[in-house]
Parts: sequence; structure tokens; C-alpha cells
Amino acid sequence: MNAKIIDMDQLAERARELRRGGKRLVVTNGCFDLLHVGHVRYLQAARALGDALAIGLNGDRSVRELKGAGRPVNNESDRAEVLAALKCVDFVTIFPEVRATRFIEVARPAIYAKGGDYTPETLDVEERAVMREIGGEVRILPFVHGHSTCDLLEKLRKIIK
Repeated sequence: MNAKIIDMDQLAERARELRRGGKRLVVTNGCFDLLHVGHVRYLQAARALGDALAIGLNGDRSVRELKGAGRPVNNESDRAEVLAALKCVDFVTIFPEVRATRFIEVARPAIYAKGGDYTPETLDVEERAVMREIGGEVRILPFVHGHSTCDLLEKLRKIIK
């Protein structure tokens, strides 16, 4: 197993170590079902906001709940391994819930980065509340237009037909 793929307990400990060292942990989360250039640019931008980047990866069951039948295309272990292979990613933690609230509570990041398909108003209320409670900052990063998993899947469907 890749050493960057860690469980919640390990995430809590690594996050504490970073804070003790005066380092800023940035977290983000998502399904990352089919990794594409929009994801890579977004993750690089998120990593540039701090000293380490931890990704909360939605587990398979929660991806099905969020995206519907037929998803995820890739299972959680494969998705975690692909993300962990990126230079800009320091840690990947798989979580089973639909929302990243518990992941954020455990990580206690300095910054919670979300893609430009979100606004401060559309971000989950509980996630915003946790960030306020821990004194962290929410940063919305620019959306990379023309690059989404849904668009990629639609292109593939047209090719297969």
C-alpha cells in the first residue's frame, strides 16, 4: 500500500505534527472518479495554498449516493492510489460519509479548498460550521472549464455507441 494513503487516525496524527511544526495543512475532498486535467490543476492550486495537502476521498458507497448508478467507475482503492501518485498530494484518506464533515473535524486544516463549482453559499452548512469552529479558512479555487468527469463520461458514451 502507498504510504500516502492513510486512515483517519493517521490523518489526525499527521495533522497534529504539521500544526506543531507551524505548518499549514490544506484539505480538499471529492470523488475523483476519473482523474483529468481539471482535477490536477485544482489539486496543484490547492497544494500551493499551504505546506501539505490532504485529500478526503469519498468511498464507493458515498459516490453511488452522490452520483447515481454506475458510479464510481473506479473503486476507492484505485482512486486513492492514483491520487497518491501525484506529487502535489501528501495524504489521501478514504471516508464513507457523503459529506466531508468528519474528515474536516479530524484533519483540523488551516484551509479547506473547494473547486469553483462551489460558492461559499452552496458549500455544505456543516462543513462551513466545522471550519468556523476550528478557525480555518475556506478557499474557493477557480473552476477549470471544459474539464469534468461528467463531460468525460459523456464523450466516452458517444464513442462507445
